[in-house]
Amino acid sequence: MLLVLRSLFQIRHRSPHQVSSLLSAPLNPNQRLLIMSSGSTTPSHGCILSFPSNIFIWITGFLYLIRYPFATTSTPNNLFEDFDKESIRQVVSEEKWDDYRILNFFNSALAPMWVSRVLLELKDDPKLALKFFKRAKTRTGFRHTAEACCILAHILFCAKMYFDAHQILKELVSSSRNLVGFDIFEMLWSTRNVCRPGFGVFDALFSVMIELNMLEEATNCFLKMKESRVLPKARSCNNLLNRLSKSSKGKLSVKFFDDIIASGISPTVFTYNIMIDYMCKGGDLESARNLFSQMKETGLTPDNVTYNSLIDGHGKLGFLDDMICLLEEMKDSGCDPDVITYNALINCFCKFERMPKAFEFLRVMKEKGLKPNVVTYSTFIDAFCKEGMMQEAIKFFVDMRRVGLIPNEFTYTSLIDANCKVGNLSEASKLVNEMLQAGVQLNIVTYTALLDGLCEEGQMEEAREVFTLMLTSKVSPNRKIYTALLHGYLKANKLENAFEIFKEMKEKGIKPDNLLYGTIIWGFCKHGKHKEAMDLFNEIKESDIHKNLIIYTTIIDAHFKVEKVSEALNLLQEMEGFGIKPTVVTYCVLIDGLCKLGLINEALNYFTLMPEIGLKPNVLIYTALIDGLCKNNLLELAKGLFDEMSEKGILPDKNAYTSLIDGNMKHGKVGEALSLKNRMVDIGMEVDLHAYTSLIWGLSRWGKLNQARELFDEMITNGVMPDEVVYNCLVRKYYEIGKVDEALELQNEIVKTGLITGDGDYGLPKIQT
Repeated sequence: MLLVLRSLFQIRHRSPHQVSSLLSAPLNPNQRLLIMSSGSTTPSHGCILSFPSNIFIWITGFLYLIRYPFATTSTPNNLFEDFDKESIRQVVSEEKWDDYRILNFFNSALAPMWVSRVLLELKDDPKLALKFFKRAKTRTGFRHTAEACCILAHILFCAKMYFDAHQILKELVSSSRNLVGFDIFEMLWSTRNVCRPGFGVFDALFSVMIELNMLEEATNCFLKMKESRVLPKARSCNNLLNRLSKSSKGKLSVKFFDDIIASGISPTVFTYNIMIDYMCKGGDLESARNLFSQMKETGLTPDNVTYNSLIDGHGKLGFLDDMICLLEEMKDSGCDPDVITYNALINCFCKFERMPKAFEFLRVMKEKGLKPNVVTYSTFIDAFCKEGMMQEAIKFFVDMRRVGLIPNEFTYTSLIDANCKVGNLSEASKLVNEMLQAGVQLNIVTYTALLDGLCEEGQMEEAREVFTLMLTSKVSPNRKIYTALLHGYLKANKLENAFEIFKEMKEKGIKPDNLLYGTIIWGFCKHGKHKEAMDLFNEIKESDIHKNLIIYTTIIDAHFKVEKVSEALNLLQEMEGFGIKPTVVTYCVLIDGLCKLGLINEALNYFTLMPEIGLKPNVLIYTALIDGLCKNNLLELAKGLFDEMSEKGILPDKNAYTSLIDGNMKHGKVGEALSLKNRMVDIGMEVDLHAYTSLIWGLSRWGKLNQARELFDEMITNGVMPDEVVYNCLVRKYYEIGKVDEALELQNEIVKTGLITGDGDYGLPKIQT
């Protein structure tokens, strides 16, 4: 073994440029086959384990020697003594595979390396060379060396057998893609003088790597080709550029485009179209416009693809006027807008709520003889659905089928989502069934819409069934799916199910985002699990997730609910320290929390601060303050704020009226309370249970039982059912002042209406029957 290894390293230093030492062994005294490298040949550096190409070949042979140590005693010379060029041709052409010379050949451990020599003998007859190569491959335990594959690729390419050469290279690249350090380009380069010099085979290798989606390897191959001054065709470069632009490593396309230009390859219209489309899809309109100008400066004429990419790119970012300008330029340049052009225009004008203009494009499109396709109809259907115009959406849906167009998953998903959002789950279910019967598979967006709709309606069992169906259909759930399920379970007070879903999601490696964290923190807070909410909040702070206003506001609210004022105010400061500006919602939570805890002065301070930081108090903030002031006996301040609302054009809501009614009643200002109630009726505002409760409680307290009883009857007439609080305060007052008959009459009346049962114990005398 030591002798063999020593000989390997001697070979390495002795002949670094040769294809193989065996290739230089004489066939006979009068013939010597050598594949010499020209003066420009560079040594091979990129084979397995970083060995040169010939070392890789010899190691292959060494492994065969280990496997078959006693297979033959033949040497390269004595094996070929009676197996000359003509004998080889005869054996292969007549397929004499049982010839003893062939059998000896393939029984040798060195056969994989001798194949290269045979291929060279047959290079003038490429079909025979290919036939021999294929036959060798069928031998049990036999594998061709990379050298043999490269030699045959050169032979076939020179013979214009491009398909066969392509297949040989494809097999070689596929079989060696996981071999660290092995460089096929170096091997192909070192064997390039097998036939007359021709460099098309290198473009074929480059194309094979692209075809096998080995994009980084193809990029490296391009750089080596550039160094060796063997440039691929522009078409092949465009192929790689296109794949890079659509891959997850799209930024590499920008670098590769620069490499194409730097190498001197003339970019084509297709080259520019790929890059302009990539820039437009990425929202980099400035780079797209620069490329557009550069393209025209080089004498290339933009085509429909160029203009369509630019029109779509500008439209999706809301630059609708620029879309129109590009459309006019497109027409002036002689390019006729096609269906794709009009679809882009219609989509963007619908997206930015310019439906009339979108319909105008549809009209022009039809006038020009262009038939709207599935995308056109689906775009309008989606726009109608988003606007809540379901009748119009259905009309377009029926019309598209009438003209022979088959709705796709996007069409169905728009309609299903719209029906789910308005709670029309039965119609959504019909559409799902129709979709499946038509052979259109549900995609992740469809499943998300369905699950979201079911969860919103609290139909969690059905939601779970849909989720199971999705998994059965091999559709992987994403973060939106899990968020919808979590929200649904939390709304349905099924905490355990929610936690199971959260755990399952994490186990599948799906990282929660702000929305999902916010959903589960909201659920914790809703169910009074303050500690669990804080644990999750701390988890967010320790992660790389961007700090979120909604989550901060939720936690501040949770702190107030458990009376942790200092922690809530500290969070406000922390939030501002991270550069997160509080909104009106944040201040609403803050002021409401302070008011509920009786910290009126602090609440008023934050209220006063709002205009200074550019925030305008809304009706909820005014209502929270009015309620807090009334509850803390600061009625005059509450009245002032109520009047201020009207002066600033903010209409007081039902809660603001109820709070002020309650405050006035507590201070014995019955007339003002009733006046507020009348104002509510005058402006068409519903007087609800809370307002009636405050009024009846106040009137009873101040001895105005007749009016209280009138309001009690009124509320029932108006369809507002009294609860035990209203009933008890009125009945108790009757008993307190000795009006037992009135009390009993009211009790019996309420029992007859079924509002309460006669055997209930409300701390009152038994009902007379």
